[in-house]
Parts: sequence; C-alpha cells; structure tokens
Amino acid sequence: MIELQFRDGTLLLAGLPPDGGLLAGLVAWDERAQLHRAAAVRYAEIVRLLYRQGAPYRDAARAYRELQLGERAPRALRPYQQQALRAWEAARRRGVIVLPTGAGKSYVAVRAMLACQRSTLVVAPTIELVEQWARDLEQRFACRVGRYGGGERELAEITVATYDSAVLFMPWHGNRFGLVVFDECHHLPAEVTSQAAWQCLAPFRLGLTATPERRDGLEARLAELIGPIVHRTAIGELEGRYLADYQVELIEVAMDPEDAALYAAQRARYLAFVRRAGIELAAPDGWQRFLAAAARDPEGRAALQAWRVQQRLARANRAKLAAVWRLLRRHAGERVLIFTDDNDTAYAIGEALLLPVLTHRTRPPERRAMLDAFRSGRWPVLVTSRVLNEGVDVPEAAVGIVVSGSGSVREHVQRLGRILRPRAGKVAVLYELVSAGTAEYATSERRRAHAAFGAEGWRDEGPC
Repeated sequence: MIELQFRDGTLLLAGLPPDGGLLAGLVAWDERAQLHRAAAVRYAEIVRLLYRQGAPYRDAARAYRELQLGERAPRALRPYQQQALRAWEAARRRGVIVLPTGAGKSYVAVRAMLACQRSTLVVAPTIELVEQWARDLEQRFACRVGRYGGGERELAEITVATYDSAVLFMPWHGNRFGLVVFDECHHLPAEVTSQAAWQCLAPFRLGLTATPERRDGLEARLAELIGPIVHRTAIGELEGRYLADYQVELIEVAMDPEDAALYAAQRARYLAFVRRAGIELAAPDGWQRFLAAAARDPEGRAALQAWRVQQRLARANRAKLAAVWRLLRRHAGERVLIFTDDNDTAYAIGEALLLPVLTHRTRPPERRAMLDAFRSGRWPVLVTSRVLNEGVDVPEAAVGIVVSGSGSVREHVQRLGRILRPRAGKVAVLYELVSAGTAEYATSERRRAHAAFGAEGWRDEGPC
C-alpha cells in the first residue's frame, strides 16, 4: 500500500520500491526521511497515475474539503467567458485564462469555484485586491471569507491571500485547498513567488491575467505551475460591447526654456560619462553596468545625479503640470485617474493642483476612504503612482492621464484597462503626456507596442 503525506510543502510517499516504481521521475529518495519525496505541485499527476494503474494507495496528504457553494445572484456568462471556462474544464481544470482588464476575469473564477466545489485559495498581488476579492466573494456566496496578509491571518474554506503571505504559509497549509486561483498570475513565475504554487497540492488551478508575458521570459513556467494558456481574448474583440469604446491620444508637451536648458545640461553630463565609460545602454546589462561604474567613480555619481534630475524634469516639469490642468478643465465633472511613474511626481502634482494622492505609502483605511470618495464622485480626480495599475475596480473612471510611466507594455495596458469598464454612452480616453525633446519618446514607443495602441505584438523591455 502506497501512502501519501503532506509535509513542509512537499509530498512524502511510503511503500514505493527503491527506484520509485511507476512514479519514477516524479519522486526522489530522501535519505533523511527514508522515504520518497515529491513536489506538492505533482499531487494531481501522482494520484491520477496511481488511480489509472490500479495501484492501492492511501491519501493522507489532502486536507481540503468538498463544499456546497451557491451563488446568491447568479448572472449569465458572456460568450467569451463561457469559452474560457469550457477550455479550462477541458484542460482538467488547470490553466491560464487571458482576458483584458475589465472583461470579468474574477467572475470566471467565481464560476470555476462553483464548478469545483472545493476549499479554495485566491492569491492576489496587493492588499487592495485581497480586500476587493474577499468582499466580492462574501457577497456572492453569502459566507465568511478568510483573509491572509496585511496583518490579517485567518484561513477559511475560502481564503484570499497576498502572494507574499501564500509563500510563507504554504509549507504548513499547502494541502488545505483543492482549487487555487492566481490573480495577476504573471507575478507567479518569479523565483520566490513561484513557491506559492510549487508547495501547494491543489489539483485544480486557475491563472488570471491580461498580459502573461514577462520581460525575463519566465512566463513559460506558468504551464508547470498552473497549466497552459487555455483561452485568450484581446481588447479589440470586446471594445464597444463588453468594454467601453476608447480613444488614446499622445500629447507632446514643450518644456519652458528654463526647464529645457536644465534638462539638456543634465542629460549631456550623464551621457558624457556613459560614453567615457564605454557603456552601451541598449545592451541587456547596460543599466546595471552604468550603476556599477557610477558607484566607483565620483564623476559617475555626479552623472547618476544628473540622470535623476533629467528624469524628474521630463516627468513633472511646469509645462506638463499646466497640460494636466488643461485636461482636467476639458473633462470637468468626469472621473479622472492621473498616473505617474513614481511617488515624487504624484505628490508634486497633488501639491501643485490640490488633488488627492494615493501611493503605496497611503495606509489601508485611508486608501479605502479615498477610493470610496472617488467612486461616489465626491473626489472626481485621483492621482496615483502604481498602486492602481493592477486589478482595483474603479468602474466610474472614464479618463486616464499618464503623466509618466515605465517602458512596460503591461503597465500601459493595465492603466488603459482601469478606464474601460462599460457604461451607457461611455467613450473612455487615455492621454499620454510626453515631454518634447526628451528620452520619454523612446520609453513611450516601447510601452505602446501592443495591439491596444495600434501596434502588433509586444515585448516588455527594461528601464533605460
């Protein structure tokens, strides 16, 4: 009789021959435990193989329960949601579903939970998303939902946790869930974060994302950690029916003469050092080489400071602030999100235009109050750095202003997605402000390399 146990985020198997027998290749002999050991992620594969071969076994590893979930107010699935769910079911309830932001990924997960009827863990990247998921699931299922992360440590039959928290508790509780849902699953392949999947034995797995691709190419690991991409729908397929119609406008902003002169001087100083050091910034390790050289050389440190000044000027010069003000006047009465690449720029805009600013420094109770004020219309404008890039539901937003951002295509698509929730007669507008004559143009070109912005395909590059 073969016996499976869960211990320290792995499976221990007793009763196998020394070479692992029919499980050879899935297990390895552990001298310390004097038993065979396997990664918890292999649980479904091992159990199915034992079952198919008719091998007698005792499963003492799983601790998840069968549930009797019912949805309080069920609604019909949209055609693409139905297709996605069917594809996931056909893949043995393991796989990644790629849908645009605002297309109802979370409701597909709800229906997956109803289909599985097993103890479920939802993993999300931020505390805001954990709370959003928990509130939504409590409302839909009329049951208590556990929260793990941000000071909360409650595990329930349905639990929502941050990626960081899931990594920490999986060695002890990775056998408590039969279904695991990884929201914004492009975070999962990273070396540490992947342990949340590797040490979990959940046989059923669902990944949700709008952009699975990563600049390090590790998205290929999703097939092993969750399952293959089973369905993909693009923004253009849903625009005008399930997502709001939208317009994207690139606005060139000419800096005033004083800012332009300072920018040119600082950039010249920065590039002079780069050339003297023989650094090719376009190379994959170009930026790292620059930082290493700057750390060893007083002129390099001055060059790094010059780079910071030119970045600050490009991101939030006086002409850009004036352009933001003009756009706010053009869209007076509409709900507007202003995005920046960094906190300093966000606070500069907030101070100059007397606007509320939400960053990672904002405490959770204040964040909830600010988002509630935005949703209700008491605060029609909200400035944020990167906190609202992923998943936070702000369906009232109709206008986005990107004052500054990285070269990440994912980030740009996510920011567009924040304003695409449909509403009768709504036409969303995303403005992108670029300082004329600066390196922002190259950054802008990289992040717009996506079909949503009129480009075919994309590759997410690093900073420059």
